Amino acid sequence: MSIHRTLKTGDGLKGTRNVLTRYERILQLEAQGRFTEGEDAPLGLPKTRVLKVKKRVKVKKEKEETTEEKTEETGT
Repeated sequence: MSIHRTLKTGDGLKGTRNVLTRYERILQLEAQGRFTEGEDAPLGLPKTRVLKVKKRVKVKKEKEETTEEKTEETGT
């Protein structure tokens, strides 16, 4: 019998989390200027948006540059 897909472990922390700890939310709010350490209470913090990180697509300029260099070296 196989293990159900929801019970498998291993890749659990590789994805983006949709819930931040209180400390992480305070850091985000401080960066946005919406939280000051002495004045605001750490309880009842407003919600913060979690941005999903997208993979960047490699630019094909590297291949074009190398082909240009090769043509310059050969002189054609």
